[in-house]
Amino acid sequence: MSDLIWGGVDVAMKVPPHQYDATVSFYRDVVKLREIEGNDISFELGPIRLWIDKVPAMSQAELWLEFLTPDFDRAAEHLEKADVPRCDLIEPLPPGLRGGWILNPAGIVHLVREMGRD
Repeated sequence: MSDLIWGGVDVAMKVPPHQYDATVSFYRDVVKLREIEGNDISFELGPIRLWIDKVPAMSQAELWLEFLTPDFDRAAEHLEKADVPRCDLIEPLPPGLRGGWILNPAGIVHLVREMGRD
């Protein structure tokens, strides 16, 4: 494991409105994953927290992954030197969260966030 960047526990499934209710029902009622209480819909998926987000601008579902780092500035510099594209305009981050959005070569979105901050 790298000492700069490693996998987090959050996976977000971004779902268009026409698929949202059926997707939530699949995980809640068919697969019967334990729902995590809160303002947003999420489920325990083994050691992973699976978020189901309704996104009106999407036409098909996407999975977004999370990376953690102890030092976001250092991680961002490392990724920039490796020509990893940033896509920070894709979704605003909550105030106070030190992080940013990147794309892997296949176009999968990843949140890179400094650990210890939500």
